[in-house]
Amino acid sequence: MLILVLNSGSSSIKFSMFDVQEQADPCLLYDGELSGVGGTEATLEIHATDTSGLSREPSGVKAQTLQEAIQLVLDTVSGKQMPEVEAVGYRVVHPGAKLKDHQQITPEVLRDLEEAVAFAPLHDPEVIEMIRAGRERFPEVAHYACFDTMFHQTMPEEATTYPVPAVYREQGARRYGFHGLSCESIVRQMQAAGELPKRMVIAHLGSGCSVTALLEGRSVDTTMGLTPTGGVVMGTRPGDLDPGLMLYLLRQMGEGKEAASAVETMFNHESGMVALTGMANDMKAVRKAAADGNAQAALALKIFTRSVTKAIGGFCWLLGGLDAIVFAGGIGQHDALTRAEVLGGLDAMGILINFPLNAGKATGLQRISASQSKTEIFVVPAQEDLMIAVHVDRMARSKP
Repeated sequence: MLILVLNSGSSSIKFSMFDVQEQADPCLLYDGELSGVGGTEATLEIHATDTSGLSREPSGVKAQTLQEAIQLVLDTVSGKQMPEVEAVGYRVVHPGAKLKDHQQITPEVLRDLEEAVAFAPLHDPEVIEMIRAGRERFPEVAHYACFDTMFHQTMPEEATTYPVPAVYREQGARRYGFHGLSCESIVRQMQAAGELPKRMVIAHLGSGCSVTALLEGRSVDTTMGLTPTGGVVMGTRPGDLDPGLMLYLLRQMGEGKEAASAVETMFNHESGMVALTGMANDMKAVRKAAADGNAQAALALKIFTRSVTKAIGGFCWLLGGLDAIVFAGGIGQHDALTRAEVLGGLDAMGILINFPLNAGKATGLQRISASQSKTEIFVVPAQEDLMIAVHVDRMARSKP
């Protein structure tokens, strides 16, 4: 079966095609990305894994609206030279309170996803629009939603329950956790390599960031909660805040829905590193500015890495020690300085980085801890799209 995977972000759409054979890992045929959506000029690129001629160098395209971007991606993957689409899987951030597992998309599931927008207004509306367009473009094939929260369903009740009145808990106000597809893909890779430790944390650091505690490969706690806004400091999101600050900001903004909308926009798009630096959401640029003497950039980096260190430290105590720390995500995988700063000063605890390995280019699963380190340190690429293909294949095979 040929499975198309669509994974949308705030300004990009990633897409990939997998060939899934029985009792074998999905085989990637091509992947691509449309980036810069909403800007004056977007960029489209495709990378094929063979010499089929499907690869395309980055080229400028027009995608000033989400609708234009979606249609451009669908036109690309349904082109004459492209493999025929036999199933479609979508990464959906939040399932809401009703949906309990990855599942085939039906009109009823779409209605439940519309209700879930209240939990993830930054992410879910865009993927719902993509799902509707995808179902219209490929009406003869099955479409599946794979949720970023499902991996965290193993968290115990004491980790998921908020201390708020029961009426709101009954409406679905609880800690869900995110980056689940990333975490699941990392556990899968480590199992395949025979490296899965008992007590582990995964620091998924990118534009969005989270830290997850795992016991024998199962999530027991994570930093993100009801939404992907909480936890550690992120590119445009603040992470955990004093609830009183939310009330203060609402009072400052005025009253009513407009005030709530303004604060929501602030917390999703105007906080985190961009608020601390006054710069764009670009870690490379922030690193350069700090190296050039920009005090705001230097402070932002300290705040960011400190928040990740605190999260890892808390989970170390919760798990009774750590056998492994894994870095993933765009920053976690590619920024050696962030890894070194997050774990800096922990020599006395036996957590030691091999600096030459840490400075090298990470390709696949890589151990970067020193030989004498009591806790192993890994860099592992997130494979969200592959996990979606795995789940789509499983659901398709289980259909009556």
